[in-house]
Amino acid sequence: MEYWPPSVAVDDEFEKLVRRVNPPRVTVDNDSSKKATLVKVDSANKRGSLLEVVQVLTDMNLLIRRAYISSDGEWFMDVFHVTDQYGNKLAQDDSLGPRVRSFRSRRSSVDVQSAMEHTTIELTGRDRPGLLSEVSAVLADLKCNVVAAEVWTHNSRMASVVYITDEASGNPIDDPARLDKVKQLLLYVLKGDMDKRSANTAVSVGSTHTERRLHQLMYADRDYDADDGSRGRARGKPFVTVENCRDKGYTVVYLRCQDRPKLIFDTVCTLTDMEYVVYHGTVIAEGPEAYQEYYIRHMDGYPISSEAERQRVINCLEAAIKRRTSEGMRLELCCEDRVGLLSDVTRIFRENGLTVTRAEVTTRGSQAVNAFYVTDSSGKPVKSETIEAVRNEIGLTILRVTDDSQSKPLAHESSTTGKFSLGNLFRSRSEKFLYNLGLIRSCS
Repeated sequence: MEYWPPSVAVDDEFEKLVRRVNPPRVTVDNDSSKKATLVKVDSANKRGSLLEVVQVLTDMNLLIRRAYISSDGEWFMDVFHVTDQYGNKLAQDDSLGPRVRSFRSRRSSVDVQSAMEHTTIELTGRDRPGLLSEVSAVLADLKCNVVAAEVWTHNSRMASVVYITDEASGNPIDDPARLDKVKQLLLYVLKGDMDKRSANTAVSVGSTHTERRLHQLMYADRDYDADDGSRGRARGKPFVTVENCRDKGYTVVYLRCQDRPKLIFDTVCTLTDMEYVVYHGTVIAEGPEAYQEYYIRHMDGYPISSEAERQRVINCLEAAIKRRTSEGMRLELCCEDRVGLLSDVTRIFRENGLTVTRAEVTTRGSQAVNAFYVTDSSGKPVKSETIEAVRNEIGLTILRVTDDSQSKPLAHESSTTGKFSLGNLFRSRSEKFLYNLGLIRSCS
């Protein structure tokens, strides 16, 4: 089989033929390592393969402890050392089969219905205290029910993906005039008195990978530009270097920072969206710090060629790492869902001087399960008496303070407890895994 250089566009039909002739192979090894389960992926190479595999593992709430990446040429061969959220190898029993989430839905970190059951709103603009409250109030006034949402803030910028339905019918909103009104009013709120130029809104009917979209929105909004010193500076600046390896014709990216879940997804997503291809890489994340090294080239096949480009890659990777580094106290809300709940809760936050730096809003059946990271209006830690006042107003059993280091992801967390099942995770998910990578047509 002839290898095509990265600068040559490969015909879609030919690429499909290559994948049929060279079917992908996913194998699982639970014996070689005492600490982790090894997931090995071999397939015909195509642009974005690495990100798709990492995205699948991340969406399954698996922690990637080590990764060895090789996709130089026509074949993609990666090995991932993974554990569950508790740091354990994947269990051998098949008891969790009914709880396995289908890969057909690329849902990311918010629980939403199928692609045509909601309307998606994307927002970007300058962050300020009370902004989420104002956005929620506008949606409530327009009879829009928030099914799910995720909000990120970084470097004085805000990006959000919000899933809404019509308050009365529960159906997606597709009336053009109504959607134009929603966009117009939200844009007015986002601009405020300080963001006359760069605020933006977009509306669509369908589903998206929320976290990847948030990275794209913040990248487009240039949140990676030099920190202006205002509220939202992340704790601990990541260490990132970008140097050319002239002998091999690669650019070598090295980064070291405090480890956390989804870190490899954030960095690989950013490199992919910046149109760089990872040819080789090593990831080690078995302690408090994570180490990542990637050998990359631009899509045209060339390494980084200027100091300005090199610095932009450094700034963008630092921003990608810090966007998800949550600042503030984590508050979890769990109660019966109702129309206007988000608007009421965020209004109470605003009235008590709390600023939301990050939010995950989900709906599971009839229950609202939300997480908010809050600071005071100046970005400082919130006083305990303020938190207790807010909890008393919302409900002590409804809103509780959690330790972020011990908290688990909200969106994919099952209502029952237990370890992941190795048998069901891969034996019954193998075709779904390949389907989500775009390597087979169906999961039947």
